[in-house]
Amino acid sequence: MVVPLMNLHIKSLGASHTVAGIIGSLYGIMQLFTSTFVGCWSDIVGRRYSLLACILLSALGYFLLGNSTTVFLFAISRVPVGIFKHTLSISKALLSDLVSERDRPLVMGRFNAASSVGFILGPVVGGYLAEFKGGFYQTSFICASIFLLNGGLVWMLPWSEENTSNRNHYQDKETNSFSAKSNHEHHVKSATSRAVTNSSFFQSPWIQVATVLKKIKGIACSNLWDVFLVRFLMSVTILLYYSNFTLALEERFGVKPLFSGYLLSYSSALGVLAGCLLGPITRLYGHNTYRLLLHSSTFTCTLILLYASAPSIWMVILSSTFLAFSTTIGRTCIIDLELTVGGNEASGTLLGVGQSVTSVGRIIAPLLSGIAQEFSPCGPPSLAVGLALVAIVIMNTNKQKYCSHGSVKLKNQ
Repeated sequence: MVVPLMNLHIKSLGASHTVAGIIGSLYGIMQLFTSTFVGCWSDIVGRRYSLLACILLSALGYFLLGNSTTVFLFAISRVPVGIFKHTLSISKALLSDLVSERDRPLVMGRFNAASSVGFILGPVVGGYLAEFKGGFYQTSFICASIFLLNGGLVWMLPWSEENTSNRNHYQDKETNSFSAKSNHEHHVKSATSRAVTNSSFFQSPWIQVATVLKKIKGIACSNLWDVFLVRFLMSVTILLYYSNFTLALEERFGVKPLFSGYLLSYSSALGVLAGCLLGPITRLYGHNTYRLLLHSSTFTCTLILLYASAPSIWMVILSSTFLAFSTTIGRTCIIDLELTVGGNEASGTLLGVGQSVTSVGRIIAPLLSGIAQEFSPCGPPSLAVGLALVAIVIMNTNKQKYCSHGSVKLKNQ
């Protein structure tokens, strides 16, 4: 709701284009450096407390934004949002805790579809409110109110710490016939871990920081570099595709920006549909996330190549149609692969690192796009094809590792 209106508002406060750009980059930089720490923090103190803290502090940021009558106040309002607006990542980690690995891609797909609906409707509502006097301030207060409402829902939900261990218990129950002794040991361990999680929130901040750094070091020293590299390459690939989409269509086919906007909205709507169809698709692939990711990445690479060499606007529409499906499936599969290879016990940390990797891509992609556009309007998508090919080669090179994790996953189901 607010993001499309920010540039107009900060310029109305008297900021120059350079200052507006610096403040705009402030949010992305803070997200880059805090997503891993907040995700890891949620592993330590529990999803409920971390999610509630992030929601309330994000609400504070939007409340300050609604009172930003100067450039300085506008910049200050972006700080709590930039640091703590990781509600989507923590929510995904919570879903990962609650569902079985078999159902995880389906649930994540539906969650992403619901998020996409918000991204489609938000700019429409914000644009409508902006037509009124003081519309930006009203929109900011509405956003703050929505966050407070979400915080109330999180607080009122019937949280049971047993739920966070339901997924592991469900898998163990399916694969093993526990004796009375092993069942007793399982419940003792679950109770102990719940006690540790509940007490962690009240630990000294220094102890929490030390634990966060220890967990991050463990991820950094793990064998997940190839998974995160694939995520980085495919993120930059998609960002390059969209980086000059409107300008390229205007230069290549004489299409007006309004048509490009409709085409992007059409793609977003198809992305929602793709998220809802992930269940049947994963069943078709026998819940083999690696194979589905490989095929969707290959399809994405082919479609971007088709777009870069499209002789007519109809070919662009065709590629955009199928690209909405392949990118939605790919985003969900890479998250599932991270959690499968890295282990679900550190899901918040893994999702936080993945978000940081994507943030690096958001910083690098505009630079690469600008350089590529110096040669041709088709330069950015052509470069995107090359990066996607590198990601596909990496996945094929490490096929044995992914398949071994996939076989373990299937056995646990």
